[in-house]
Amino acid sequence: MLRSLRVWDPEATELRPFDPDTAPPTPLALFTTWFAEAVAAGQPEPHTMSLATVDEEGRPDVRIVMLHGADPDGWSFATHATSRKGRALAARPYAALAFYWPVLGRQVRVRGPVASAPAEESQADLHARSTGALAAALTGRQSEELASVAELRRASEAAWERARAHPEEPSPTWTLYRLRPDTVEFFQGDPDRRHVRLEYRSTEFGWSRGLLWP
Repeated sequence: MLRSLRVWDPEATELRPFDPDTAPPTPLALFTTWFAEAVAAGQPEPHTMSLATVDEEGRPDVRIVMLHGADPDGWSFATHATSRKGRALAARPYAALAFYWPVLGRQVRVRGPVASAPAEESQADLHARSTGALAAALTGRQSEELASVAELRRASEAAWERARAHPEEPSPTWTLYRLRPDTVEFFQGDPDRRHVRLEYRSTEFGWSRGLLWP
């Protein structure tokens, strides 16, 4: 089955030329351009990304989360501070992000230290989202053991009622996190396997850039 599958089928993927010499001086500018191009190309859910963390015992973990923003303060995402990833970030506040946009054969990898935003910013982030997002946050207990699906349904229904009746109700453990990158890598696939990998590195003098072998 695996050998029958294709990567970057020309009918579904456009592998665009990428000249790293024309890249902007900062990774945020290039990320913004690539993100907009992924959206325009019809990439489903381009704002989803893999988030990798390491817990207090050094065990790695990874999951898919949603990008909440990217600006000079960093790449942001949110979760409960009491969740598994929240606890891992409290123990080891360093993480990695990976975006994959197969419609263009592109990846973006981001690594760096993570800090939590002030509580008022975290709550503002939550209340800027949908009623469903608030209901999910109010359900709480993320990553804890669940006795049954029926228990989840009861808790979720009660949370939906609270979210509809009180759209500004806070979720105390909901936390906005910002990853301030040490490195950001941009990968552009090539049909002849001469993939372009451009890595930005943070230095005390600003950003430096370099190419990596594919």
